[in-house]
Amino acid sequence: MFQFFFKKDNRVEELIFDYLETFGLIQENFSKALVSCVTQKRCEEFDFLMEQTHKCESRADDIMDEVNNLMFGKALIPDFRGDIMNLLISLDKIPHLLERALFMIRYQRLVIPEAFVPDIQDLIRISIESCQLISKQVKLFLKNEEGTRSLMSTIDTNESHCDHIERRIISDLFKSDLDPFFKLQFKELVINIGDISDQADRVSKLVNILTLKRRV
Repeated sequence: MFQFFFKKDNRVEELIFDYLETFGLIQENFSKALVSCVTQKRCEEFDFLMEQTHKCESRADDIMDEVNNLMFGKALIPDFRGDIMNLLISLDKIPHLLERALFMIRYQRLVIPEAFVPDIQDLIRISIESCQLISKQVKLFLKNEEGTRSLMSTIDTNESHCDHIERRIISDLFKSDLDPFFKLQFKELVINIGDISDQADRVSKLVNILTLKRRV
């Protein structure tokens, strides 16, 4: 799949696909945790799923460390090595955003007001869809296959949609009669969730640039 490899190339390839698989598990646990949070104010299921998200995120960090060590061990030519590391570093910001949202809910004891549940559900659904599309786009890039640009277009549309939802939630939030301190806490959570689609869009555009660079 990769071109111009040195002898360590197969291990690097395996690790990157392992990372993408772990990235998918993080998304899955995150989504399930927030569904449980919406349907029940406090539940053991949320705590369990948050812990599973944390374990997967830690696993992703371990994979990143191993990839980094192999990269600097000259597993790839310098130029391509830098491109791959920049891509992974950018992608790795998303699991931290997912985990941070769960931490905010748990440790700040946040309960999503019923009036905001539909918009929050849409924000999460579209954000996770973008994450799933990012995984597909990265795989296409690594395999040097067509289709990365069309995925970028969809991810960009999703990002705009999420921005619109985020602004609507915050606007309605400060029009409400909810506790002022809660408003600030909930706003921070909404912005953090909104950052997921923003970062997915950044990663998507980077993949497109690297795809074009490879073909020059």
